[in-house]
Amino acid sequence: MRVVFRNFTGGEVTPTLSARYDLKKAGTFLQCCRNFIPNLHGDIERRPGMRFVAQLDGPAVLLPFQFNTEPENTYVLIFSAGRIRVASPSGIVAGVELASPYALAHVYGLSIAQVGDVVYLAHKNYALRKITRSGTAPNYQWSIREVALNHSIAAPTGLAVSWKGEKEDSDTYTLNYVVTALDADGVESLPSAVKGVTGKFPTDWVVGNSVSLSWTAVAGAVEYNVYRESAGYYGFIGVARKTSFSDQNYEADTSLTPKEDWNPFTGGNHPATVAFHQQRMVLGGTKNDPASFFMSRTGDYENFRKSRPLQDDAPVEYMLASGSIDEIKWIASFGDLLIGTSGAEYKATSSGAAITPKDVQISVQSYWGSSALAPMIIGQSVMHCQRSGSHVRDLFYSWESDGYAGNDLSLLAPQLVEGCGIRQWCFQQSPGSNIWAVREDGVLLSLTYMKEQNVYGWSRHVTRGKVLSAAAISGAEGDVVLLVVEREVAGEAAYFLEMLSPRFAEAAAIEDAFFVDCGRTLESARPVEEFAGLGHLEGCDVVALADGSPVEGLKVSDGKIVLPFAARKVQAGLNYVSALAPMPLETDTQAGSTLGKRRAYGKCSLRLFRSVGGRYAASRAGDLFNADAWQGLEAYDLPFGPAVWGEACQPFSGDVEITLPSGQDADATVWIIQDRPVPFRLVALMADVDFGEN
Repeated sequence: MRVVFRNFTGGEVTPTLSARYDLKKAGTFLQCCRNFIPNLHGDIERRPGMRFVAQLDGPAVLLPFQFNTEPENTYVLIFSAGRIRVASPSGIVAGVELASPYALAHVYGLSIAQVGDVVYLAHKNYALRKITRSGTAPNYQWSIREVALNHSIAAPTGLAVSWKGEKEDSDTYTLNYVVTALDADGVESLPSAVKGVTGKFPTDWVVGNSVSLSWTAVAGAVEYNVYRESAGYYGFIGVARKTSFSDQNYEADTSLTPKEDWNPFTGGNHPATVAFHQQRMVLGGTKNDPASFFMSRTGDYENFRKSRPLQDDAPVEYMLASGSIDEIKWIASFGDLLIGTSGAEYKATSSGAAITPKDVQISVQSYWGSSALAPMIIGQSVMHCQRSGSHVRDLFYSWESDGYAGNDLSLLAPQLVEGCGIRQWCFQQSPGSNIWAVREDGVLLSLTYMKEQNVYGWSRHVTRGKVLSAAAISGAEGDVVLLVVEREVAGEAAYFLEMLSPRFAEAAAIEDAFFVDCGRTLESARPVEEFAGLGHLEGCDVVALADGSPVEGLKVSDGKIVLPFAARKVQAGLNYVSALAPMPLETDTQAGSTLGKRRAYGKCSLRLFRSVGGRYAASRAGDLFNADAWQGLEAYDLPFGPAVWGEACQPFSGDVEITLPSGQDADATVWIIQDRPVPFRLVALMADVDFGEN
């Protein structure tokens, strides 16, 4: 029978699904997907290489700094032992080095939220801090400091109050006043000390009665607010731009009152999470109140001062009531305020347009529980990890239930995350809509995800070393993924900042194809055989693509490589292998199920797009549950050659016929391998399959 594998979006799945051909997505499953990326259209292409950016002096963790989507305003912050540096895809920014208060292992647990040029960092073991970029390009200034909540200019002092006008001996009512100062940004100070004067009750004032106030000027103040006591509250009566004011029996507005200091994060009660929602900073998961969250005053992110009576823009304090004290792990603004705890996921809303201190409504959305891995908002979904760290879920609004629902996106590939949780992840929106996840053992995973098309497929990306960190920022031609990779060079551990190279574009020339790791592009004005610039890989075995032709068996010596022929442009670096195999074909026929029957692949055709070279092999008996079986197979080259002898092979698009050298076996399948520094993109695999007896 003739079969076609034309959709690879299922990605690599657990081998125990080999008998579940009844599943709707079964035809898209892969037994192995190593260094290949499933595309949204159904085809699959080789992962591009990792381009060397800079050498680091030790392990490091990356966090994004993105002012906007313009490439010149996007960076990564490099956290290493005791210091923080700033980098872009072109290299580390010179002259920027900040002292880091964080232990490197704790950086993975930092919760970050950015507003303009300021990134806030929260961790329950450290005081809330912020990293700020100031100044103008190209001479930006960077700083890190603790966040001084409720910071303002000083309160006025020396308040003097005097009654003006006649009064009777029976007029013993005390008029109490306070004054606050405001700076140029409109930030208000705490009130002055209360000062009172004996006079008449406000409704008994007559013409000529008034109260004169004066105080000492406050440095940095541009105006002052004046408040008078009314029914136990201090209500706003006017504004003064100098250091004096005359109360002409103005009505005290008790809906506008001076603020009282309130800081729930003192005494080491540091927040574990930070986010922004409805113009408020949201902090939660403190040491002493792990199930509580706090929201700042509206429009004043670092102000938690309260007012009496409570106003709609006053700070919010709320404790999630559940059967147990579930620690808040993450907070995300997603239309509603979503909160992930160790026991459940919640939605915080209000009966009106915005959450206020007197109007907070909490409802449980699911009981999966969350880990501390920072959530990601992708389109109309929020991605998060369950509390065990070994299951990835999405969370999206469901009209049917009028609430949030989600799916376990790792259900079909638990072997990729169970027992080795995700340490860090990032989202590359374009091209491809891919989540890049760093596993705790240094393996890089990719999840191709698009909810509206019901696409989610996993793949493994193995390099010669361990990936320690990943961050995505905006670039000129799509999102850029930067990585910290630990490799072995000259017998010692070396650490590199690397960038995932852009995909091999449809209009790109073959000499620009970049399919090496920790590699560089080396160029010469005239053809030469010797190229320098690989000192970071001293003593390593490398491969190269020289003017579009792959060259293997090279070794870096004194930072140089010597080619067997002269070339102008060379892509040189560490080699890596891409391998994939579909699940063995199973179906129901008139004679019954094919499960357990022997089968043999006859003539096969590969439909390729802009590919060069590649190999193919047939699986061996007993390798059904072995995703690394490609390593022991006898592979055969695909029949490619240059159009003109001595020139590079040009990318090929079309069908290539092959014949697998295999007999009948119960779990026979075909393997596709690319182990040279050239592109490979598979659109479909067509095969004649002959089924025999049990």
